[in-house]
Formats: sequence, C-alpha cells, structure tokens
Amino acid sequence: MQERITFKNRRGQALAGVLHHPAGKEAHACAVFAHCFTCTKNNKAAVRISEALASDGLAVLRFDFTGLGQSEGDFSNTHFSSNVDDLVDAAAFMSSRDLPPSLLIGHSLGGTAVLAAAPEVESVAAVATIGSPANASHILGQLQEDLPAIESQGRATVNLAGRPFDISRDFVEDVRTQSVCENLPNLRKALLVMHSPVDEVVSIDQAALIYSQAKHPKSFVSLDDADHLMTHDGDSIYAARMLSAWASRFIVIEDQEKDLPDRVPGAAVVRGNTSEGMMVSVNADGHRFIADEPPALGGSGLGPTPYDLLGAALAGCTVMTLNYFARRENLPLEQVEVSVAHDRLHAEDCVTCEKTSGKIDRFRRDISVRGDLDEEQRNLLLKIADRCPVHKTLENEITVVNHMSKD
Repeated sequence: MQERITFKNRRGQALAGVLHHPAGKEAHACAVFAHCFTCTKNNKAAVRISEALASDGLAVLRFDFTGLGQSEGDFSNTHFSSNVDDLVDAAAFMSSRDLPPSLLIGHSLGGTAVLAAAPEVESVAAVATIGSPANASHILGQLQEDLPAIESQGRATVNLAGRPFDISRDFVEDVRTQSVCENLPNLRKALLVMHSPVDEVVSIDQAALIYSQAKHPKSFVSLDDADHLMTHDGDSIYAARMLSAWASRFIVIEDQEKDLPDRVPGAAVVRGNTSEGMMVSVNADGHRFIADEPPALGGSGLGPTPYDLLGAALAGCTVMTLNYFARRENLPLEQVEVSVAHDRLHAEDCVTCEKTSGKIDRFRRDISVRGDLDEEQRNLLLKIADRCPVHKTLENEITVVNHMSKD
C-alpha cells in the first residue's frame, strides 16, 4: 500500500515522498530511505527495497531531496548538509504522524547522509548503508574534471549519469568540511553496512572504513555481484530481506495483536478509529488486512474499498466454483481468471432487471478460462458460474439484523 505525501523542510520547501504501508497490518515501526546522489525517490533500488520492507511489516518513507524529483527547490543551491537537514525534517514529519522512525537507510551518498543525520534523530535505533562512501568528499572524485571550473566560476554544469546538473562552489566546500567517518565512534546506533565487492562507483574499501570506525553493534553483508545502483530486482530484494532480519534485533517490526480486532470464528470483524478517516482494520476469521476508500471519497487509498471486497468475494467464489466443478467432471480446465466491476445504473437502462424505476446495482463479471475446452464445455462453465454461492446470495432477498453492543 502506497501513500503519496508532501511535507515542508525547515526552509519551507515542499518535499515529495511516498509512504509504504504494510498491507494488512498496522505499522509499529518506521524507516526513512535516503536515495543516492542526483537520484530520486523513484530510483529502482529505493522502490524495491521499500516495497520489500513494507511486506515485512515496516512503514517506509522514501522522498526526494530538495531540488530533485518532485520536491521544490533548486538543486544547485543544495549541498550535503541540506540533505542531512532534509532527512532530519523527514523524521520529524513521520514523528508528527505518530510513526517516529526507528531505522534510517541510505543508498550511496544517501547512506553517508543517514550516518550524519542519525545522531540528530532520537527515535532512531538502527542505521543501514548500501554502497555508501565513508565521507561526503568521496563524491568529488566524480567531479574531478569539473572542479577547476566550479571553483573559479562559482558553479558549473557537470554531467552525472548522463544528465546535466549545476554544482556550486558551496557544495564542494560543504562536502570538504564534513567529517562523517571520524564521528562514527559517537554514532551510538546499531549499524549495518551492505556493499558489493564489485562496486565500480564506490569501492568496497569505503565500506571497510565505515565498519572499522564504528563501534558495536555493527554488521557487514556482502551484496556479491550487485552493481552500484542495484539495477537487478533480486539484489534489492535480497538486501531488503537481510536488512529486515537484522533490524528485527533492534526494533519491533511485527504488528501487535492488541491493536487489531479479535477473531470471531465465522465472522468478519472491522475496527476503525475516527481520527484515521476511512481506513479500517479487518479481521476476517483470522485473516487480517486494511480496507479504505480512495482520496476522492475522503480516504487515503491504502486498501480495497468495501465494493472492491464485495467484487472480490464474487470473483473468488466464481473461480472456486468453476475449479471444483471441473475437477469433479474431469474437464480439461487449467486456470480460471475472473474480474468483477461494480456500478449503479438507472433501472430503465437495464433490459434484464425486474425493477423499472430508481437505480440498481450491477456487477459485470468477465470470466477467462484456459485449457483444451470445446465450445460446449465453455458454455457449461458459463452456466455453472451462476451457481456460485456468493452469486446466489447477491441475487436472493437479503436481511441485515443490527445489534448495538455496549462498551
């Protein structure tokens, strides 16, 4: 589940981010992800790692630093220190949403930035770097040919990863004054260093420097054949899984049973806090997930809508019914896929409806089957679809009996 958010940094600029919520769980821990130099929050590694961590129960915020991606500001007026400030401001924003970050993650120079920001965020218990240099000044190696022009002219346009960026003299002077590595003994946070031995942008020697300077608890994970940008999905997912397992020793990731509705056998129990808008927690006979409405209807779009769930019930029941029938009758059916859409229309526009006035609810069910089936067998399956128990329930007369329980 993803939520697009914006928050203001200390300079009043709006920074754009995406908050990953764990599907079907209430998040009890939060991480902030810092992307690589001149990248954006939509960098492939940032997205894949955030998604994987959210599937393990973490809420993860990835955002664009000032002047990059969809965030406000001029990149040419930013520097390493402003990135650190943005990270601290992102942490404060999450704290304002009652999700103070307990984990900071940084990729490449973003990792160096989280090392610098971590001491300023009291809630942080653990820090992880991925392919990160030990000091911000390492980035100057990529600017070597352009440094004379930057220093003599005050700023210059340089080519980084095939894109032009304006780099100022202030940026160069700022990274030269940073002493991130020297301050690592005072980090006082658990540290995970992840690095590929074949990284051609940031040498693994930088990881060794970070690790040697930091104090325990600290860990190192080799990313084997991964490239610097972790362009292969498998590398990002592996890093996320290792990160999640490691972080669980220092932060509480799993959802707490007391915050979710109790199971009632054979019933669906739904709980919603008025302060959380439309979002509700569902316990359907022991299976937990979140339901919500889209932003246009006052929700946050963090889960399926009630009508989505109703459509899914009809679709799921149809697939189960057809598969059961095919197995019983030895039909050469291999797979069934059903999509269900719901809408409301005027009764006079419905040629198959008994009702002639007002509006009616209509479910459009599209059934796709795969297998060596002849036309007669396909037509038979289409008729059997109407025997789905949920289908019958929706077409029968329904009575809802209410009972208000006391606290």
